[in-house]
Amino acid sequence: MAYTAMSGTGTTADDDPLQTAVWRLRSRACWVDAAALLPADTAAGTIQRAALLVERCLYTEQGWQDAEDALRTAEALAHSDEERGAAACERGYLAYAATVHAVRDRVDEARAALGRAAALIPPDAAGRALLDFRRGLLAENIARSPQAARAAYRRAHTAAADHSDALLLSFTWRHLAGLALRDGEMAEARHGFAESLRIREELGYLVGTAPALASLADAEVDPEASRLREEARRLFRLLGGVPTWLARQLAPPAPPAATA
Repeated sequence: MAYTAMSGTGTTADDDPLQTAVWRLRSRACWVDAAALLPADTAAGTIQRAALLVERCLYTEQGWQDAEDALRTAEALAHSDEERGAAACERGYLAYAATVHAVRDRVDEARAALGRAAALIPPDAAGRALLDFRRGLLAENIARSPQAARAAYRRAHTAAADHSDALLLSFTWRHLAGLALRDGEMAEARHGFAESLRIREELGYLVGTAPALASLADAEVDPEASRLREEARRLFRLLGGVPTWLARQLAPPAPPAATA
């Protein structure tokens, strides 16, 4: 599967030129253009295409029907357990995105699809790390269970390291750091956010750099926090306001009320 950043997905010098082109477009928030490059008649191509369009939904809150259509095609072409598991993982992620963005409550569908993926993807397969990470998202943001989320993120973190999945590591670092920040563990949070930012900058993952900068700012104090937020705002504007959910985090503080 080619939906995360590891060797073979465009993030290393010796990768397939097609995957390199897909990665460059994806990293700059051009998901539709990236998806158009992929073959439409293979299971791997259609699953990767669906993954790109699902990611677009999460970052832009748009394109839901395109993602649904791409998923149906991927599900129809998936034949092996691992392919069906990868498609189910994307199905669960789309349902999760629709739920957290309040498009429609699809939490039962998200749980069922991720559970189906867990039954199909072998424990030692590369796709298992991504599945564990997404189960962590569900635990943190839907079930409101930070303990279960932390356990899932740690499993994903270990597996991502074992499979040299640098992009997924940037996500696990960031979400583990977010839980540490909530618990008041500032040094741990700062370290995790800094690692996430470092990886994303090294990969050239532009669309994920502004969120990483904003997260690190939350664990820093001024003047460094202000510098990081201003850089995040610059990138956010450069990408046309993507990811949409970052706007709230980057909104400048309200001016103090006037006094008589």
